[in-house]
Amino acid sequence: MKVPFFKPCIGEEEKKAVLEVMDSGWLTTGKVTHEFEKEFAEYVGCRHALAVNSNTSGMILAMEACGVKKGKAVITTPYTFVSTAASAVHLDADVFFADIEKDSYSISPESIEEILKNDTEHKVVAIVPVHVAGNLCDMEKINALAKKYSTSENKIYVIEDAAHSFPSKTSRGFAGTLGDIGVFSFYATKTITTGEGGMITTNDDALADRMQKMRLHGMNRDAWDRYTSDKASWEYDIIAPGFKSNLPDVLSAIGREQLKKADDFRKSRIRVVEKYNEEFGKCDFLTLPPTSEGNAWHLYLLQINPDKLDCDRNTFAKELQNAGLGISMHFIAIFHFTYWKEKYPSFTSENFPNAERHYQNTITIPLYPYMTDEESDFVIQTVKEIGKKHHV
Repeated sequence: MKVPFFKPCIGEEEKKAVLEVMDSGWLTTGKVTHEFEKEFAEYVGCRHALAVNSNTSGMILAMEACGVKKGKAVITTPYTFVSTAASAVHLDADVFFADIEKDSYSISPESIEEILKNDTEHKVVAIVPVHVAGNLCDMEKINALAKKYSTSENKIYVIEDAAHSFPSKTSRGFAGTLGDIGVFSFYATKTITTGEGGMITTNDDALADRMQKMRLHGMNRDAWDRYTSDKASWEYDIIAPGFKSNLPDVLSAIGREQLKKADDFRKSRIRVVEKYNEEFGKCDFLTLPPTSEGNAWHLYLLQINPDKLDCDRNTFAKELQNAGLGISMHFIAIFHFTYWKEKYPSFTSENFPNAERHYQNTITIPLYPYMTDEESDFVIQTVKEIGKKHHV
């Protein structure tokens, strides 16, 4: 038997919605995308939602709107996909990495504050926490730090990398609405998908206006407005050298149908998670993923306990893969990559012991909506068998 890492849940509703767009004569960003934005904003409870063609594009737009540029810097975690930090580099800014917490994959507020204390030049203009696997960072502490170290000349914004965290929700609100800006991903393996795509959320009118214009070449009117309003279609202005980051209606049609299913998808994932937790909790060679209020459970990050095994993580993972499980690693810490080692040679694993330890011991196992009992049972059985084989 083989169990893939992820299966997209695409039904007849998504197929019908796409065909309706194709038959409409309007394929790019238009009415359907605007409706998707409105529905998403209503779902998470924010003033503005802007659909983009990827989380990465959204991060670049968000950072640019917050003043990330040459001579400025962002603070983020090395325990994330490279696009989080690379977005700042694309804007010619610097990146300061803060270690993650000892017992979670979330960025450490204490490590953030150490950087801010030493930022005597006030280079930092944004803190970018990453809600790894759908489990939320300590946003209350992070927002407090941004406020504490902001000055009248240098405001520090909080940009949530919410790629993993739809629909994570706490008593204070949804992920993506807990800072100044949130950026989601609708990549093929995410909790809802458009194939490729993402969404920016904010309650700040000025930031929303800037990102909306920069999303499409710095243009003050998008194509839908130019060709459907009473104003002359050829008249528009360019207010800045913007980007090309809009989401077309073909993909938004998928997103609207996926949004309707988001709650059911989450409930289905949680049923699998509860089963995993019950069975893996009995294994002394494993540590269960950390969790807290509102976890969306996008991924299941299982840690091996190396003192209970005669093999390392890579060996364990390879045997899982050979046995038929689709597995992944979330994440290879950024300081291990060639580009980042060359750009910041002083940032090494010794500087980030928690990120390094989690990286060395973590395996991401299959988790997706509507996993069958046969599939989840096979995952559990396989993990246990390999653990028993290598147990000491």
